[in-house]
Amino acid sequence: MTEATGIVGEFLSLKEETDADLLAMQCGDFYEFFADDAERVAEELDLKVSQKSSHGSSYPMAGVPVDDLTPYVSALVERGYRVAVADQHETADGHAREITRVVTPGTHLESSDASARYLAALVRQTSRGEGDTYGLAFADVTTGRFQVTQLDGADPASVLSELYTFAPAEVLPGPDLRNDDDFLERLRERSDAALTLHATESFEPGRARHRVREQFGAETLESVGIEGDEAAIAAAGAVLSYVEETGVGTLAAVTRLQVYGAREHVALDATTQRNLELTETMQGDSSGSLFDTVDHTVTAAGGRLLRRWLQRPRRDRGELRRRQSSVAALAREAMAREAIRETLSAAYDLERLASRATSGSADARDLRAAQETLALLSEVADAVAETERLADSPLADALSGADREAAASLAAELDEALVEDPPGTVTQGGLFRRGYDDELDELIDEHEGALSWLETLPEREKERTGITHLSVDRNKTDGYYIQVGKSETGDVPDEYEQIKTLKNSKRYTIPELDEKERDVLRLEERRHEMERDLFEDLRARVAERATLMQDVGRALAEVDALASFAVHAVENDWTRPEVTEGDELAIEAGRHPVVEQTTEFVPNDLHLDRDRRFLVVTGPNMSGKSTYMRQAALITLLAQTGSFVPARAATVGLVDGIYTRVGALDELAQGRSTFMVEMQELSNILHSATEDSLIILDEVGRGTATFDGISIAWAATEYVVNTLGSKTLFATHYHELTALGEELPTVQNVHVAADETDGDVTFLRTVRDGPTDRSYGVHVADLAGIPDPVVARSRQVLDRLREDKAIEVRGSDAAGDAGTTQAVFDLGSGQFAPGGETQRVETDGSPEAAAADESAEAAIDAETRSVLDELRDLDVNETPPVELMATVQQWQEELDEA
Repeated sequence: MTEATGIVGEFLSLKEETDADLLAMQCGDFYEFFADDAERVAEELDLKVSQKSSHGSSYPMAGVPVDDLTPYVSALVERGYRVAVADQHETADGHAREITRVVTPGTHLESSDASARYLAALVRQTSRGEGDTYGLAFADVTTGRFQVTQLDGADPASVLSELYTFAPAEVLPGPDLRNDDDFLERLRERSDAALTLHATESFEPGRARHRVREQFGAETLESVGIEGDEAAIAAAGAVLSYVEETGVGTLAAVTRLQVYGAREHVALDATTQRNLELTETMQGDSSGSLFDTVDHTVTAAGGRLLRRWLQRPRRDRGELRRRQSSVAALAREAMAREAIRETLSAAYDLERLASRATSGSADARDLRAAQETLALLSEVADAVAETERLADSPLADALSGADREAAASLAAELDEALVEDPPGTVTQGGLFRRGYDDELDELIDEHEGALSWLETLPEREKERTGITHLSVDRNKTDGYYIQVGKSETGDVPDEYEQIKTLKNSKRYTIPELDEKERDVLRLEERRHEMERDLFEDLRARVAERATLMQDVGRALAEVDALASFAVHAVENDWTRPEVTEGDELAIEAGRHPVVEQTTEFVPNDLHLDRDRRFLVVTGPNMSGKSTYMRQAALITLLAQTGSFVPARAATVGLVDGIYTRVGALDELAQGRSTFMVEMQELSNILHSATEDSLIILDEVGRGTATFDGISIAWAATEYVVNTLGSKTLFATHYHELTALGEELPTVQNVHVAADETDGDVTFLRTVRDGPTDRSYGVHVADLAGIPDPVVARSRQVLDRLREDKAIEVRGSDAAGDAGTTQAVFDLGSGQFAPGGETQRVETDGSPEAAAADESAEAAIDAETRSVLDELRDLDVNETPPVELMATVQQWQEELDEA
């Protein structure tokens, strides 16, 4: 193909300058995509593709209006694309275009989602000792928040867990991690983050250190205590250079380097957050999650903070007690609380507005929103001070971090400058109040005088000419014109110069109108230019106070999040837990915070301490074992966010991590069986948990053969008890494990009770001490809608098992008579006995028994044997009802065909 020239050639040349996936190039009033980019964007966003000719060749072209670029770029970035933007500017020779920014998943300012949007960098420094050193840096460019940490002697699982808690939109892996396929694959599996290979030199220690000092000050690294943390500094420097190179212009909002320690927070890995459904359900829905349930915030920033608290619980007892005291005060003062929430409901997202101001993307409406929100600080502070219980609580401290006087001053400055309802663009004019700038006022008076002459022209001309159907209007093509109806065009004066003929009228101009039009256009241009300059100056002054805006935004967000906790506590009868440095977990009449919203919940007690460390939880399927364990984890988590909890009373010893192995998500599409997933999750727990952790295990070992599963579960229990010493709840259908309660002193048995009267089973949802004495799998099958013949036959099989540990297997004899018994399956031996009548297989392991087994199997046709083999391996209690029904149906079809 001939090399493209003109606009297409310029586009392709600019595209070569960037490593972005797509390029949007401004061409007048549109941003255009060409060639492959056009086809890809058209497919993603359902745009129309046209053709652009260049030097004899034709190229696909798709475009969007200049004012509509933001939502289209947002949609592309949400899909994981990196989009370069080339803006057009005027030159002496015409137009020139250059790439001004690259919008990536981690640097996208215009996200409609109120959640934090983190860009992360991850650096590994290999150590010859135990474990490697990792540096992590996280920047939310939409709010200016910047956090770093260093993990010494860490393993990949704990690093990925820490990374996951921030849920970054984009990750920059350091040089030492780029070729670690296993690590990157694990990262991809547990995160939706885009992985970007940023310039290697940006991670170099010297350059990174210089970049951090340049951004935050020469003494910052020493003052925040990371002067010697090379990995953390390398990660921080890489993030700063990446934000700068993408050109999003938000670095001015990044004014504060926050160093946090992973030990300050409760470890919650990806599996645990998913299993506990903190921010979304197992099905991927936000509705029904813990966050959705407890979120009563009225601001975007408050909701973002509440989400962060849930995803990153604290281990600082003092901070937790401060939050609890604030929640308690707000819970008691209902009128003041609701007044504060009503005030807060008018707040905009100041943290994000600060970033927009520093990036130069804030418009007049953004600054007016900032003014209105800054003014709310005094209102909220006054409401707190006027209520004695609130004034005496730590709630006042949450507001003290923002300079009230400075906020009021900036709010007043903005209010004096901007009109109440400014236009949406800064080029439209009409931004400023009268009295803000004397020169602008004079120009506005002159401009409005010229417009007034134009507005009164129709009446003057009607009176002068006697023409009744006469009007004055303006458009882009004709400028200002006089329009006369067709019936009166013969009466126009000689000085009327015709410029256009329409179906029912003609358009004219006159010398006075042409002159006044030139005056209006000149004054408009001067006014818009002056207003734009004044606005950019005002926006720059606001950007200089970005830190103030961030402080105010965070203070209001904290009050909002605490009030949300209070609202939920009052409406749901939650209680303030006692948070201790000990290791006791004592819950009286505890409830599941989400499940209680949709059903009449049966509360249960739970007690774990130094002598009662490990609970083996048994009971029927669907009886509530998993709910009981999850609520223990969620109550612990909520207590360590500063929230009240769903219980009559609770004492919660601080934990350093919550680890769960609950359910079995099918990851066969990723080449891993559910059993492999189960074992990997168990491995992570056994490597990560400590004696200060809380572990929730549900049905460990059920993904493999029965005896293998029991063995794994037994050994894991011994390891947790003897080596880790973690507080643990372990639900199982392997009743053999209840014997551990007699073998290990800190292991205790509890069960979820059920009542059986005259064959009817009722799940009581009540947890009692001791192991369960039986299972109720057949009853669950009945509840799930398994066909009656299958349920009835299951009961017969179960009765026979209880009596003889043998199962009669129904089949057909050679003549095809249905219902005759051909073999008996013995549970102990796992073998079958042949014959037309029921026979018993002894399981003494003798050669004679083995010969009998072989004889039994030889008498069974291949199809029947296949069914019996599957039946032998089938765990009725653990097979989902729908799967069980499908399996039985398949057996019937196979036997019919046989």
